Parts: sequence; C-alpha cells; structure tokens
Amino acid sequence: MDIREIGRRAAAEKAYLGALPAEEKNRLLYLAADRLVRKSDAILAANEEDIALAAAEGMSCAMQDRLRLTKERIDGIAEGIRAVAKIPDPVGEKEFMSERPNGLKIYKVRVPLGVIAVIYEARPNVTADVFALCFKTGNAAILRGGHEALRTNIAVVETLREALAEGGSHPDAVQLLTDTSRETAAALMHLREYVDVLIPRGSAGLIRAVLRESTVPVIETGAGNCHLYVDESADLPMAVKILVNAKTQRISVCNACESLVVHRGILPDFLPAAYEALKPWNVRFHADEEALPYLPGAEAATEEDFGREYLDYEISVKTVGSVEEAAEHINRYSTAHSETIVTEDAEHAETFLRAVDSACVYVNASTRFTDGFEFGFGAEIGISTQKLHARGPMGLFALTSVKYEIYGNGQVRQ
Repeated sequence: MDIREIGRRAAAEKAYLGALPAEEKNRLLYLAADRLVRKSDAILAANEEDIALAAAEGMSCAMQDRLRLTKERIDGIAEGIRAVAKIPDPVGEKEFMSERPNGLKIYKVRVPLGVIAVIYEARPNVTADVFALCFKTGNAAILRGGHEALRTNIAVVETLREALAEGGSHPDAVQLLTDTSRETAAALMHLREYVDVLIPRGSAGLIRAVLRESTVPVIETGAGNCHLYVDESADLPMAVKILVNAKTQRISVCNACESLVVHRGILPDFLPAAYEALKPWNVRFHADEEALPYLPGAEAATEEDFGREYLDYEISVKTVGSVEEAAEHINRYSTAHSETIVTEDAEHAETFLRAVDSACVYVNASTRFTDGFEFGFGAEIGISTQKLHARGPMGLFALTSVKYEIYGNGQVRQ
C-alpha cells in the first residue's frame, strides 16, 4: 500500500478514536490481549523464521535476544496490554484554570496527539506496546519495524487488527509498513500532512538519522549509555549486587549498565569483588589507567569506550575522586538516559541527584527499573531523553496534549 494512503487512513481515524469512551477502549484492549495469547503459536512460528534469518545474517546473540519471543514473553506482552487497560484514561480530563475579570472561564483539557508514527528495530514487543498506548489515548498508530522482525510484526499486527474488527472497531487504528526500506522510512519522516508525531526507538544511529531528516515533529528517545557510580561510602556488597543486575540481567536493553564509575578510595576493595562477581558472564572491562591493575585481562579504555552503548557483556571503568567528578564524567559521556549512585552518604546522594542531567537518576538501585511497566505506566512507547513535552518512560500521559476550552456569555475584546 502507498505510504500516503496509509497516512490518509490513519488521519481519518482521529475523530473516531478521539471520541471513543474509556470503557470501550478498555474492552477492545482486553480483546486484543486475549487474541495475542490465543494466536501465540502462529506468532512464535513467524518469530522463529525471523530468528533463523537473523542468525544466518550474523546478528549477535544479544540482538537475537531482543528479537526473540517465547510463550512467556507473549503472555507478558498481553499482560502489559491489560495493565494499560486498567490505568485511568487521561483523554478528556478537564482542569479549571481560572475565571477572568471579564467573566470568561478557562479550562485545560487533555486530548490525543493524533497520528503517532514509530520507527523501531528488532523489538517485536514494541509493536504491541505502541498499539496499546496509542489506542488507549485515542491516537492512530503507524508502525515501521526493522526488517529483522518483519514476519513477527506482521503476525502481531494482523492479530491486533483482527481483535479490533472482532470487537466492532476500526482496524486502521494500527497499521504496519511492510516495506522496511530506508526509502519508506524517509518517506514516513516527511509525511507531515498526516503524521503528528514521530518517535524513533533503537540504536543511536537510527535516532540521529531521524532527528536529522524528519520534517515531522520528533520525540527523541535515547540509546542507553547508563552509568553506575560507586561512592567512597558505598555498601560494597550492595554495589556488587546492583552492578551484576544492571549489567547482566538483560544486556540487550537500553537501561542496562554500560559504564562503571568508581571512587579511587575503594578501588582495591571494590574492583576485585566486581570482577569476580561478573566472571561467570566473561564480562570484558575497558578500564582507565588507575583501574587496570585490579581487573585481570582488562583493556585500556579509549575515549570512544566511555561513550559506547555496548549491548553486550562489556563495560567501561572510570576512576574519579569525588561525587562531583563522577557527575561531570557522566554528563560528558552519557546519553541522558539512566544513572545511579551507590552510597551511604545522604549528602552525596543529593549532590548526585542534582548534578546529573539524565531522565532517570537513582540512589542505591539498578538502572534496569527505567521501564514503563516498572514505573506503573503499564507499558511505554519509549524512554524520552529530551526535555520538551516528555522525559523518561513515556506512558499514557505523554501521548496526550492539551487544548483550552473557554466559556463566555457574549464577551468581546475592546
């Protein structure tokens, strides 16, 4: 189908979706979740084809993990849709702002953004998450996934469209671009006549390309060079536990830890313990000069290493002399996604929270919690690392805008 026709059909859904009552949207979301589970065998068969082709093309194991679906993961995706259905609908919320001296009464009302297009890579779970969040907020969705997940995405979107049709709704609330060429992606970036917002999810290269080329307004989501700073006052066993979780629990996601920052006063005690704890995963260390002696087999870190999102069992290590120096290093190299400090010093914690300029900043917890589901949003459409409109995990509220409704009784401006 021509991309302009897809855009036209999506735009034609705005009035219908914007007027759907919350109860009706929730009913349809439950139908979609149930249908995904019922059709899991067909979705998994399509996913196996994608995995086989990806392996043949040399995709890394970490990226294959992002692509792979299992019965459990499909159940989790369905549960995420149900969680979105349970969250209060922000659309239509009306807030009284003021009554002006001339008698005008001004209200602020939450409204959908309109048509949301999402360009993403080998993450088929994103397909269902985006649908659920857009549908709940009255937005039409145009999806363009990577070629690696094409068969899986087709199976998922067909299932979602079938559920909408079965429930008496409009299937064009969600559409998938099956042409995954760069030319089609570029055309989507310029479909300003029909698309209200474009959200890229994926590698730093993808996000840079969209920011550079798009004439459609973009909400920037970030690659994740996430940092863990171990302060001189840290509880070291706690720090090791958090490091292992943040680095190894799932290496292929944007909230995994990629950079370790350590106060030089604890190098002799902490780094050997960290090395032993990460040894079962054969984690490769890229360390600065001070840290190298404590990490057998580590490589000397380069400037590029400190800014890399590895998405693998690798990590950079930087030595600092204070919490201020740690924050300075993090702000220089981070992608403004998620950073954490492990410390027993409340003043150092507050300094870190104030100084680090990222969307999510933690004290004594893993960066792996930066997630729409973990934040209670049901799901997320992305992790925004910009400061305009939305920042951090983007749930329902972030997919709405406002309009002002003004009530009068004949006022005219003099």
